[in-house]
Amino acid sequence: MAVVSWKEMLLLTGLVVGCYWNSLSCSFVFDDVSAILDNKDLRPSTPLRNLFLNDFWGTPMAEERSHKSYRPLTVLTFRLNYLFSELSAASYHLLNIVLHGVVCMLFLRVCRLFLDKTFSLLAALLFAVHPIHTEAVTGVVGRAELLSSIFLLAAFLAYTKSTSTDHSIVWPPIALTVVLVAAATLCKEQGITVVGICCVYEVFVAQGFTLPMMLDTVRQVLQGKDGFPYAVLQTLLKLIVLVISTLLLVIVRVQVIQSQLPVFTRFDNPAAVSPTPSRQLTFNYLLPVNAWLLLNPSELCCDWTMGTIPLVESLLDVRNLATVAFYTFLCLLAHYSVFSKHSSAKTVIMALSLIVLPFIPASNLFFPVGFVVAERVLYVPSMGFCVLVAHGFKIVSHKEQLRKISWLMIGVLLTTHAVKTFNRNWDWESEYTLFTSALKVNKNNAKLWNNVGHALENQNNYAMALRYFLQATRVQPDDIGAHMNVGRTYKNLNKSREAEEAYLVAKSLMPQVIPGKKYATRVAPNHLNVYINLANLIRANDSRLEEADQLYRQAISMRPDFKQAYISRGELLLKMNKLTEARDAYLRALELDSSNADLWYNLAIVNIEMKDPSEALKNFNRALELNPRHKLALFNSALLMQESGEPKFWPEANRRFLIYVEEEPDDANGYFNLGMLAMDANENAAAEHWMRKAIGLQAGFRSALFNLALLYSQSKRELDALPVLDELLRHHPEHVKGLILKGDILMNHKKDTRGAKTCFERILRMDPTNVQGKHNLCVVYFEERDLPRAERCLEETLALAPNEEYVRRHLSIVRSKMAAMSAAGEPLSSEGGGGGVAAKEEKVQAMEETTEEVAASEEEGRGANADGKGAEDEKNVRKSSTEGFGGGGADQTEPLDSTKAGKRTKGKSTKEIKDIEEKRVAALKRLEEIERILSGD
Repeated sequence: MAVVSWKEMLLLTGLVVGCYWNSLSCSFVFDDVSAILDNKDLRPSTPLRNLFLNDFWGTPMAEERSHKSYRPLTVLTFRLNYLFSELSAASYHLLNIVLHGVVCMLFLRVCRLFLDKTFSLLAALLFAVHPIHTEAVTGVVGRAELLSSIFLLAAFLAYTKSTSTDHSIVWPPIALTVVLVAAATLCKEQGITVVGICCVYEVFVAQGFTLPMMLDTVRQVLQGKDGFPYAVLQTLLKLIVLVISTLLLVIVRVQVIQSQLPVFTRFDNPAAVSPTPSRQLTFNYLLPVNAWLLLNPSELCCDWTMGTIPLVESLLDVRNLATVAFYTFLCLLAHYSVFSKHSSAKTVIMALSLIVLPFIPASNLFFPVGFVVAERVLYVPSMGFCVLVAHGFKIVSHKEQLRKISWLMIGVLLTTHAVKTFNRNWDWESEYTLFTSALKVNKNNAKLWNNVGHALENQNNYAMALRYFLQATRVQPDDIGAHMNVGRTYKNLNKSREAEEAYLVAKSLMPQVIPGKKYATRVAPNHLNVYINLANLIRANDSRLEEADQLYRQAISMRPDFKQAYISRGELLLKMNKLTEARDAYLRALELDSSNADLWYNLAIVNIEMKDPSEALKNFNRALELNPRHKLALFNSALLMQESGEPKFWPEANRRFLIYVEEEPDDANGYFNLGMLAMDANENAAAEHWMRKAIGLQAGFRSALFNLALLYSQSKRELDALPVLDELLRHHPEHVKGLILKGDILMNHKKDTRGAKTCFERILRMDPTNVQGKHNLCVVYFEERDLPRAERCLEETLALAPNEEYVRRHLSIVRSKMAAMSAAGEPLSSEGGGGGVAAKEEKVQAMEETTEEVAASEEEGRGANADGKGAEDEKNVRKSSTEGFGGGGADQTEPLDSTKAGKRTKGKSTKEIKDIEEKRVAALKRLEEIERILSGD
């Protein structure tokens, strides 16, 4: 066997790079999204063992919705890509190009076994540029074909060395062959078919048997005329080892999929659910369709499902002629290869084995698969096709009169194929270009219309996407996914009524629920999301919550392992305040997926609503164990620790808030809570820094502005607080607490009674029953020495709050003063507001201290709320993101919606409460002292 020269390697490498370099600019499209972008098995945080427990798409093999495609070695290479470049598509495409080059060189070595140097190179060149390979090379998920092919060819080459010159068995190559077969199978299932190729090679090439010779040998043995020749025994022994090894691999593979075949819908493969003879006629017709793609790859399509190839429903269908012609040609080649002793027959039979055997798993002839035609599965069969073409060209070129024209034709063939491959790569640049190019080939495939709609939807072009989704429903009226897409797009366009109608149409196409009947084999998992999407839509109306719950329960009854239904129902039950049922729903979801950090987070939110903060903190911590940078769990667990009032939790809460702001550097709420935590710890400089940071990111941040002003006030920097309060009131002119604090500072520290009066009067215009505003206005009247007005004001305040002792005491002080002044003949009101006796100043100061104490006790709540739309909004809301369902209902887990769960009320630390109480006691003592002074007068 001639070794591949470095010139041939350079030629093949240059040709591969020339045809595929433009694929480096392509992104992740079609199946790449599920296999790469959505596959958690690629992430370093996922244990490596998960690669051997999950399918190609990252779904546990034990789940019924699993595709059952077990390719851990292929996923491992994706993980290596992710390790070096994360989700940079160019690196994934580059590795695919390299792997295709390796396959071409291995294929050239294999061709050297059956063809001479020139024509084996020709076969390899044709294989390198064939346009049918663009899906396998340019589509990242096609790496399964590339890797499997490498191990398949390597296994075959190893097996060819299993016979020594004296015809004895060389066992190391056979052992290597078994290992390489296993590796090929772990890259893609069709890798196991190399065993059949090795058997064909051993019998018809290595041993030189023809079918008549085999039959004659068997007949002689059976008649007892002669025993098995030694060479035949050696061959049988090797083949037995291969077959047993193969059977063991098959048994392991069946165990891996737990004896369950994947669930496919009739839209994926319409013929699979068709009656006889339509099913058989269609599946057999697909063989010449695939052969035509190899012969004439001018019209390629990324998706051949649904109505791309209409069913062959009658023997009179003219397409049956193509099936007959295909089988006739195949039988003629097979007959020639097994009956002829010519060396050419060996080449033909090896070409046929490369075409037929690797294609059998995807042929639908023995078991249905999830597609009608897939160009990528022709990657290995095209090797046999290229060998046949090169062999045919060899025969033709040996005829003198056809030599020049045959070389010209092969040159044109290689050139046109290379150009077609290069241009085809551009179709894979984006999902939009890929699916629009497919629609040019076939307009009867609703899936293509849907996918173009999805591409437009990802660009937020909902109006145009709706046109494609509606066209999909016209092309395939019973396509549940298309109607779901229409409903979702109407929802995105804020057309709820039309969205509900579309979802109801999709729901009507689902099988009717019969109690006790299992639907797992009849219903595609993504179609069940019609219940979820419809329920999510109608539960926006509080009067229809029970109806939404019924939809969730209906989905669960059809598929008890439908995790998303439990998650969505848990959120709804939380909204309905059915906390125990909500907790049970999340616990059931966790039974199905205990490694989902979002589920632990949602359960923690339920614990908070159930007033069980310790359990909530445990579940937040479980979420963080699974995902240490889970933003919502970081934020809300830190908030919970901060609210506990326990200083021992503050360092950890601070650490989590710092991680949160690393993840969300533009979220002012994280900095605000760091500031509040610093205020708790009396770290005023840090608190000021974080509050300023929050305000800089979000102008008019109500809670941050007020608490910064309060910080200045408590730090004896009242004049610094005034500009902050002015900014607060500019954005939120009806902020009562801000007005109270500003009025207090103006009166007590700037002696601006007019400005203070303006603040308190504004409060009373908004709310005439506001006790604090009313009382502080009374203090202003007292400061202005208008005692009768102060008396009336305090009487009115006492009527509003008859149980407030400080109001009653202040009214007593005013009345005592009025009596003393009347007895002394002094006027009861004064316009000057000047000085006075010491007792007067002490009385005023005592009332002002009480005013200041009331204002200081109004520290705003901590949390994420920055909208400031009303007094009740000053309670805090836990950080969360909105849960949604997109596409055909992708199965995703999302944290709870903040508008539906996890609201947090204001909580003061133990230190704050103690400080306020000390102020209150001091103020009361001061009042008592002043009362004694007044009594002495």
